[in-house]
Amino acid sequence: MQGLAIKQKKYTYQDYLKTPDDMRYELIEGDLIMTPAPYIRHQRISSNLFFKMRDFTSTNNLGEVFYAPCDVYLDDENVVQPDILFVSKERLEIITEKNIQGAPDLVVEIVSEGNAYRDTIQKKRLYARFGVKEYWIVAPGEKMIEQYHLNKQGYQLIRTYYHEDHLISQELQDFTIELREVF
Repeated sequence: MQGLAIKQKKYTYQDYLKTPDDMRYELIEGDLIMTPAPYIRHQRISSNLFFKMRDFTSTNNLGEVFYAPCDVYLDDENVVQPDILFVSKERLEIITEKNIQGAPDLVVEIVSEGNAYRDTIQKKRLYARFGVKEYWIVAPGEKMIEQYHLNKQGYQLIRTYYHEDHLISQELQDFTIELREVF
């Protein structure tokens, strides 16, 4: 589903805080974007990934994993709600009662109908700019995950994983998942 940008002016975090609780919004480069609820397939993939990541992280005392909606405050004009995010135990201080204050170590975005541009272009640039070290773009229709890692030039594609592959995370130490368990 496509999010709707409300383009009356450049919005700030203070404007974002005034949005109604019954709708999901993100703030990207000062544009306030209403995000509809994801489809069931999206939710299944998200929960499969989240529970595997959370169990692994908890068992190995590596940090914390969260799922949407969870605000990630990057700056006054950029507040996003990644589908899944991981913050390492070395950086737990960025987790506050209200939100995540800064770039997570790993972000997962699951592409839904109508938001491909936002996840593959806009958010990818935004996450690179603010220092998200690892970024996964999940394409449900293709049963595929693109894994990117941040270097000095921006994101480098590490690998494209398909339904029969095992994904190995770079930031979530020793985390491996069989993608047939995701899709």
